[in-house]
Amino acid sequence: MRIFQFIVFLAIYMLSILGNSFLIFTVIVSPQLHTAMYYFLCNLSFIDLCYTSCTIPKLLLDIFSKYQKISYIGCMMQMYVGLLLGAAECFLLAVMAYDRYIAICLPLYYTTIMSWRVCRYCTVMILLGSFFLCTFPNILKPLVFCRGNTMDHFACELLGILELACGDIAAYKLQIFILSIFILFLPFSFIVVSYICIIISILKIKSDSRSRTFSTCASHLTVVFMFYGTSMSVYMGQGMRFSSKSKYVSLIYGVISPVSNPIIYSLRNNEVKRAFSKILEKYFISRLT
Repeated sequence: MRIFQFIVFLAIYMLSILGNSFLIFTVIVSPQLHTAMYYFLCNLSFIDLCYTSCTIPKLLLDIFSKYQKISYIGCMMQMYVGLLLGAAECFLLAVMAYDRYIAICLPLYYTTIMSWRVCRYCTVMILLGSFFLCTFPNILKPLVFCRGNTMDHFACELLGILELACGDIAAYKLQIFILSIFILFLPFSFIVVSYICIIISILKIKSDSRSRTFSTCASHLTVVFMFYGTSMSVYMGQGMRFSSKSKYVSLIYGVISPVSNPIIYSLRNNEVKRAFSKILEKYFISRLT
């Protein structure tokens, strides 16, 4: 079973590295992809690349290790980085939904509203918002542990670590629930409303590409529901009590989602395929011939 688990998680990690690196490289090298949409996709791939690299390599080492240990500093760093990247992805998916709403519902104003200045401003706000909402409160008010040092999880996740803390943790759970409303529920609601407006706008257009657009929206919403649904079930459901089932749910938003994002958002995109074909023709095939 350990060999099987190692092969599965190694394959998932390699797919995540290759898929997200492929998208980042293609967007950077291809001038036709230098738009707001692909700028945000590039940011999403970078976040997913870092997110999986934060947990899966340690998981692969622990599979064959007799004692699955991690240092206190290493555990705290893994938790802080995971919180920062997870919150950043929540906000970024909301910004990407807004970008698609402007592109489809207000196409004449797209270049004005989604300018490069606005894109850079959104990136800075996403990082600052993620830090001050997720990472900074935990650094400012660190936990004190007295309930042992063993946690039934593959990574140092906040709710799992919270079960090891001393004293009454009700105030911490209330804080996490309130922050989850701003980080998970509100962005998710914004995305759903944005795509409802997009679908209504598409229905008004008589075009042969309507089915393709619906297919793209369905793919994007699949990623959204998979990521936000599992995250909210852990951080806003079950009385916010960590259980052994939580670690299996967290595999979806922590491992499966980062692998699915480049497939859903880019590998099914004809513009990305054409751009990559041009890269292959320019840099590889031409040199071979």
